[in-house]
Amino acid sequence: MNMETMTIYHLVKSEDLNHHGTLFAGRGAEWLVEAGFIAAANLLPPQFILCLKIHGMEFTRPVHSGETICMNSTVVFTGRSRLISYVRAEVKRELAVDGFITFVYVDEAGKSRPHGIVIEAHSPEEIALQERAKAL
Repeated sequence: MNMETMTIYHLVKSEDLNHHGTLFAGRGAEWLVEAGFIAAANLLPPQFILCLKIHGMEFTRPVHSGETICMNSTVVFTGRSRLISYVRAEVKRELAVDGFITFVYVDEAGKSRPHGIVIEAHSPEEIALQERAKAL
């Protein structure tokens, strides 16, 4: 299966800010997981996808009230039951935060189960992202 990117947007409002007047990291993490989940749910039934871990979430610029953050998410690697999404969030086409999120595909009892999806990387950028995800 080829990689497919999903895009969502959030308007940063005053309730999303920390005491420095920039996007609160907890809200950023919430949105990062949401974006990664949307990419995973594009491949599998959402009721059977659980978030396991956020890897390497890193802010590279402050995000202020009134700015719109664009989050692009792609499932870049799969294992037997796991899916790893990469999320890149930009403000005004400038990287603001990115990271990887690992999800697990589960059965009705919450136990991991195989999903049968294999993600293929084609471009040099996709291959690099897949290699980074494999190393997590």
